[in-house]
Amino acid sequence: MRLRYAYFITCDAVIKDETTGKITELHCTYDPKTYGGNAPDGRKVKGTIHWVSAPHAVSCEVRLYDRLFDVENPDANKATDFKEHLNPDSLTTLSNCLVEPSLADAAPGTCVQFERQGYFCVDSKDSKPGSLVFNRTVGLRDSWAKQKKK
Repeated sequence: MRLRYAYFITCDAVIKDETTGKITELHCTYDPKTYGGNAPDGRKVKGTIHWVSAPHAVSCEVRLYDRLFDVENPDANKATDFKEHLNPDSLTTLSNCLVEPSLADAAPGTCVQFERQGYFCVDSKDSKPGSLVFNRTVGLRDSWAKQKKK
């Protein structure tokens, strides 16, 4: 793996809590020659990890908005009420999320990108200092494309 903006790392040992089986530590080594993501010997990595340091992170709420309707045109069938096509999963609220400490003082209306997730905006009504709320404005995955494959 590669740590985003850092080095190639290799996980040498996984330490688990004997009672719960929960991972408590990862023992890793890094290759100092790979800073910035390029290996002089041409090695490639299978993935890159972008992480946030939990002890330094800022807690927040994240709201993931999806399509309001579960069909492309809820008015297409005049025999049914458009309300029958409301998507029950159009809003997912995630609490206790962690973001970079640089966002602690983000003003309402500030727009940011959460890597590999999408674009988000600080909520202008519910977000307050010490209690941030981010609303997804644009996702990186198309839920309609996934639905059409089914």
